[in-house]
Amino acid sequence: MQNENKQKALTEIMTILGPMYPERKPFLNFENPFQLLVATVLAAQCMDVTVNTVTPELFRRYPDPKALMDAPLGEVERIVKPTTFFKAKAHNIKALSRMIVERHAGEVPSTMEALTAMPGVGRKTGGTVLSVCFGEPAIIVDTHFSRVSRRLGLTGSDKPEQIEKDIAAISKRDEWTDVSAVLNRFGRAVCHARKPECEICRVKDFCTNP
Repeated sequence: MQNENKQKALTEIMTILGPMYPERKPFLNFENPFQLLVATVLAAQCMDVTVNTVTPELFRRYPDPKALMDAPLGEVERIVKPTTFFKAKAHNIKALSRMIVERHAGEVPSTMEALTAMPGVGRKTGGTVLSVCFGEPAIIVDTHFSRVSRRLGLTGSDKPEQIEKDIAAISKRDEWTDVSAVLNRFGRAVCHARKPECEICRVKDFCTNP
C-alpha cells in the first residue's frame, strides 16, 4: 500500500475508532512529569496496573528526584520488586533522578534528546512524557500500537523506530498523540495479541491479517 493510500486508510480508521476512545490519558497514575517519567520506565514490559500498585509507596517515600537519587538502592528494589526486571529498573530510576538533579536543575527536561539520554528511557517513554506533560506531539510505539499498526497495513515493520517513521509519514504532526492513544486503546480492548475480537472489530475491512 502506497503512502497516499495509507494516509487515507489512517484517516478513515481514526474517524471510526476515535469516537470510541475519547479518553486519551495514560493508564499510569501520576501527578507531575517526574512521576510519569519514573512510572513509564517501570512499565516497560510490565502491566500498568502492576506499576500503579508500587508507585504510591515509591512516591510517598521519594517524592522528587533528589529524594529518589539519595534513596537506598535496596529499598527502591524492595518497593518496585513486583515489576519485571526490578533490579535494573531500580538502578535506572535512581540514575535518571541523579541526572535530573545534576544536569537539569531538578526539573524533567522537555526534549526527546535529553530524555532519551537517561538510563532506561527510550523514545516510547520520552514521547509519553513530552506529549502528556509538555504538549509536544509524539508517536508512542508500544506493543499494542505496533501490533495494530501492522495488522491494519499502516506499516510493514516490527521495529519501533521504523514504525514511528512510517506513521509520521502518513499523518499530520498534530495528530500523532491522538493516533497513538486511539490505536493503543483499540489494541488493548479489541485487537489483542492472542484471540483478537475480530467479530466486533469495526475496522476489520482494513485488516491485513484476518
